[in-house]
Amino acid sequence: MVPAAVPLTPMAEDVKRTDSGIEIAPMYTAADLAGWDADSQLGVPGGAPYTRGVYPTMYRGKLWTMRQYAGFGTAESTNERFKFLLQAGQTGLSCAFDLPTQMGYDSDHPRAEGEVGKVGVAISCLDDMRLLLKDLPLDKVSTSMTINSTAAILLLMYELVAEEQGVPSTAISGTIQNDLLKEYIARGTYVYPPRPSMRIITDIFDYCSKNVPKWNTISISGYHIREAGSTAVQEIAFTLANAIAYVQAAVDAGLDVDDFAPRLSFFWNGHNNFFEEVAKFRASRRMWHKIMTERFGAKKESSKLLRFHTQTGGSTLTAQQPLNNVVRVAVQSLAAVMGGTQSLHTNGFDEALGLPTEDAARIALRTQQIIGYESGVADTPDPLAGSYFVESLTDEVERLAWEYIERIDAMGGAVDAIEAGFQMDEIEQSAYDYTKSIDDDERVIVGVNKFTVDNEPEPNVFPIDPSLAVGQIARLKKFKENRDQAKVQQLLNDVKEAAKGTTNVLIPMKEALRAHATLGEVSDALREVYGTYQPGR
Repeated sequence: MVPAAVPLTPMAEDVKRTDSGIEIAPMYTAADLAGWDADSQLGVPGGAPYTRGVYPTMYRGKLWTMRQYAGFGTAESTNERFKFLLQAGQTGLSCAFDLPTQMGYDSDHPRAEGEVGKVGVAISCLDDMRLLLKDLPLDKVSTSMTINSTAAILLLMYELVAEEQGVPSTAISGTIQNDLLKEYIARGTYVYPPRPSMRIITDIFDYCSKNVPKWNTISISGYHIREAGSTAVQEIAFTLANAIAYVQAAVDAGLDVDDFAPRLSFFWNGHNNFFEEVAKFRASRRMWHKIMTERFGAKKESSKLLRFHTQTGGSTLTAQQPLNNVVRVAVQSLAAVMGGTQSLHTNGFDEALGLPTEDAARIALRTQQIIGYESGVADTPDPLAGSYFVESLTDEVERLAWEYIERIDAMGGAVDAIEAGFQMDEIEQSAYDYTKSIDDDERVIVGVNKFTVDNEPEPNVFPIDPSLAVGQIARLKKFKENRDQAKVQQLLNDVKEAAKGTTNVLIPMKEALRAHATLGEVSDALREVYGTYQPGR
């Protein structure tokens, strides 16, 4: 006879908590799900409330899109990396842009000095975009562009190059991040104040619904909120609060929610606390279904689906014993897959030291491929459904996230909360608590505060050639010389007039870019009208 299980009573020092501070019981039983209703809280994969996934068969018919983030130096060098990754089996492109491009400065601007091509590819003009996309099948490959303040400009450049290649705008697909609210909260690559930024975002929603229907107009990002030090609960709460603000702004601008909501997408971080991450992904889908159904009255089911991309946690990577990061990335990737991600980026093991080398990028991609083709976890949707622990944790993550959203609602919404500094203060406290737990040895980071080694060998670090900036600036100078300057200036004036009025700003922006206005010049036209954001002023 098997003896009955003896209830465990942990000592205080044995209490286990998730990264969000949720206490983990020593054991979970059916009693932990008393009153829990599988039909209303789970449903089936592909059915409301989408806890179990947005598609009925999930990965049985088609695996998630495998992306690797790439972008460095010049457009030519990034184009070569794109082709390398596609040949290695990548199924979607993901592009990083350098800091000047993110901030709306051309490569020849004084503020760009020392930053051209450092953390991503430099794109100042249409010629750069032509080189970036050279010989790529734009009607077959989807492209994710991590860009925010200048998202409209990069999208229009992409559209113009596609048209030059004979690919209509109705055939291109991809995603722009275009999430300015999280920039004020966590990342800092904002240009204009929050309210003008919201106007540009809603103009993008409107423009793409009419002209680029396959494009995801925003990737509402919890990733950078988590990188700044938030907990998993804060990540989904603050991100969904931002999403509510975007949808409300678009509705207030006269857009029908069902015209733009199906192209909204989300971007989550994958961290090491495996079960909390799975619970976070599942809870976020259920919460978004409720928000879109009850708050916004969406009619189309496609408007209620929280489709998301996941990137493994950059802030979890260690410079010490960097090969340990291969295991961390594998754990995080598996959590994303078990949580039902639609696409996935796996970090290179050497990214705590620099841009990923080709070897690191290949291993990162192989990690996804091994999970997809060898592990068996893709054979059935939401394989952890019904677990006493996972369902209890999903419910608790959701409960705590709703508490945050209610607090933000009481402040007047995400924009008002940002202007009051609420989210930033909460993240700062969480980041402090996390760091202190490592410093106090309450949290083990393998290779950092435990299991360390002496005299680690020097790793290979991806090299950045400083001469690339010289060539980039020379090409930009030639580009500006070979254009009709008077025409460019007139079209930039049209951009300003649209920004002052109610005309969709993307319409004159596209014509200015077609006439070879640069990214910096279009950004300056908007700066002249909107000004720039100065926190605390």
